[in-house]
Amino acid sequence: MIYRDKKSFLILFILSISAYSNVIAQLKNSRSPFKVVGYYFLNAALSDTASTDSNYLFLNKITHLNIAFINPDSSGNFRQHLAIETLIKKAHDKNVKVLASIAGGGPHPYFSSLLQDNERETFIENLVAMAKRYQLDGIDVDLEGDDIDNNYEKFVVELAASLRASHKIITAAIATTYKDDLPDNALKQFDFVNIMSYDRAGPWRPQDPGDPSPYSMAVEDLDYWHNVRQIPKNKLVLGLPFYGYGFGKVDSPVISMNYKQIVSLYPEELSDTLNLPGNMIMYFNNLATIKKKTKLAMQKGGGVMIWQLLGDADGKQSLLSAIYSVIHGK
Repeated sequence: MIYRDKKSFLILFILSISAYSNVIAQLKNSRSPFKVVGYYFLNAALSDTASTDSNYLFLNKITHLNIAFINPDSSGNFRQHLAIETLIKKAHDKNVKVLASIAGGGPHPYFSSLLQDNERETFIENLVAMAKRYQLDGIDVDLEGDDIDNNYEKFVVELAASLRASHKIITAAIATTYKDDLPDNALKQFDFVNIMSYDRAGPWRPQDPGDPSPYSMAVEDLDYWHNVRQIPKNKLVLGLPFYGYGFGKVDSPVISMNYKQIVSLYPEELSDTLNLPGNMIMYFNNLATIKKKTKLAMQKGGGVMIWQLLGDADGKQSLLSAIYSVIHGK
């Protein structure tokens, strides 16, 4: 092909570069970095102001830190100043994004009024202002069960628009157990979703003991949210439990222990099912199961989520280190 003037050639060259840039951008988006999302209790963040760098080693192995939970008062205001600047700065120094996770498990009756038409706009403004105040990177919506009402979709759509206008992200914690309550349009708004692939069994049903987070559950959850609800794989973050439940006799209390406690009591045990005194059985995810689930998430999803970071053990027993080694092939 012969170009008869420099102007035609220049226009075609610019168009070619633009098309090439779009292709590269699409490829980068489809190959977004594997996410490691860690939930971290607000009370721990508040006590971290005098901590040394050794207290933040987990920041070297995660990509997103969700502070759980930063909730408003019943009027939707965030009046109290939270001393979380130290943690946020240290996270940003490690290129870790920090989000405020709102609501959390269990009912929060006041959210119902805050999501209504006459209060929703002000509440969203307060949320975005809070994110800006602490230089957060976004908001994680952890409304669950009965907290998800007819105004949930409107809230998510409007919050997403406001956050993106401020160059911030929006994510959510979701569970397959209440899948029918989550509208498709709301799910489309999230930059990614953290699938709570655990708590199939627990203290709320002592008469029905069993593994609260089996590998099969992770497979089923990823399959449902991708193939049925059509959420792209790179937006699916698989939840991993850093805790376990112990079941004894029928209707007897169910005990809950984090992974660090389990390892401290039974350092030589390798199985993820422990026989405890009193005919009690403790179910949890051990190193092998966590590694297997991480590999599954790398194949079928876009990341893993940890509930919660403070439950991890130290040294060679660390589940977070096991996740890191799988991701980086070490």
